[in-house]
Amino acid sequence: MLGKILKRFWLSPEAQRARRIRFAKESAIVRIERPTRPDRARSLGYRAKQGFVMVRVRVRKGTRMREKPSGGRKPSKAGLKRIRSGKSLQRIAEERAQRKYPNLEVLNSYYVAESGKYKWYEVILVDPHHPVIKSDPKINWICSQKGRVFRGLTSAGKKGRGLRA
Repeated sequence: MLGKILKRFWLSPEAQRARRIRFAKESAIVRIERPTRPDRARSLGYRAKQGFVMVRVRVRKGTRMREKPSGGRKPSKAGLKRIRSGKSLQRIAEERAQRKYPNLEVLNSYYVAESGKYKWYEVILVDPHHPVIKSDPKINWICSQKGRVFRGLTSAGKKGRGLRA
């Protein structure tokens, strides 16, 4: 019941607009106290206990632009636009969070908001060296993994590699 109410509030246009305005004023990678969508975070493995860290990551939407070549050529053949990334924006957000917090491991991530220019994702990070995590049989499997996000072992990574629909 509470999950349905949370979901309905999270989807309301007024709340989304206020959230986008607040997020736009923050920096690209921000550590947050608690998840914006607790129902979604818990379904992806987040627990409100020591050793779990939440990070909100801002990623620019759209395709990448390449630097303009110095030699003369027809503009359409310069190869500046329509350069597609092989990774999803969610996967890029996870990797950026991992680079910012190298001592933690990415568990999962989920979509939070988007504007015309940016998309925001919240990334669930776990401290594999924390005693609470080591002693919890539900999550201590992550203690034996290093750099899972760069090897495409998160949910977004598996989807990008064609291992999940």
